[in-house]
Amino acid sequence: MRWAQILSIVGAGSLAGIASAAPVGDRNLELAERDDSLSSRSTSATVTVSGLAVTSINNKDGKGAGKDSYTMYTGDGSTSAGWPAQSDWVSFENMQANPPNSLPAKSPWSANKATIGKSCAQFGVADNSATETQELYDAIQEVATSSKVDHRFILAVVMQESKGCVRAPTSTYSVSNPGLMQSYEGTGTCNNGGSVKNPCPKTEIVQMIKDGAIGTSDADGYGLASLLDKSARTNAAGFYRAARMYNSGAWSIPSSGNLSGAGATACYASDIANRLTGWVSAATKCTA
Repeated sequence: MRWAQILSIVGAGSLAGIASAAPVGDRNLELAERDDSLSSRSTSATVTVSGLAVTSINNKDGKGAGKDSYTMYTGDGSTSAGWPAQSDWVSFENMQANPPNSLPAKSPWSANKATIGKSCAQFGVADNSATETQELYDAIQEVATSSKVDHRFILAVVMQESKGCVRAPTSTYSVSNPGLMQSYEGTGTCNNGGSVKNPCPKTEIVQMIKDGAIGTSDADGYGLASLLDKSARTNAAGFYRAARMYNSGAWSIPSSGNLSGAGATACYASDIANRLTGWVSAATKCTA
């Protein structure tokens, strides 16, 4: 569940109860300073910030397999605060969907593939077929190419939001969050209100990734591409800040810059950083 959903279902009479949990003052200031419009971040948005935009797809773009372990990161996402640099990230082929046959059988992907393969059971629907998992891989590569969002970042968010289940249900309160990336009012889904598609069409899988990575037509439907541009960073911290905003809203980062601060899922950005460095199934050290 995206944190924005939780806030959206709290009635006005309960605002006092969440005042200590959400950085309302900072968020209101940011809302007053909003100067972007839907037209400036359309559903064909691309990353434009140098250092964050990916100009070509390379499956060997990291340090290899990494390590399946979890480090609890706090603070502003900077390397000086202990967060991993991009040079610490694993290669896409070590976390991707349906890797080349030459990939070692016991690579970190094997554990991810196992997770994806059984990820739908928790929702009481059919697990992905091999074809659907391949189409998930294809969709990530396609959308990464068009949006210039790092394919590793897209996959990390997919794993965070749905574990790769193409039939992940739509979470609906006052805001609808459907699909693989639980996007904000997206249109791509293979499980809407109990109406389940099996098989899940490739067009829907691609749309789910577009909704999350590029954005939706809703005024608040920011995708990863636009959030990376809004991150005000040109290094790995930009990705961690974008992850926080994807989880809790485009103006949710408090003035302190603390990505585990109140008003969001405390470990969301930390989880994404760990996924990018090889975390698959090791015990989390998040206690929030």
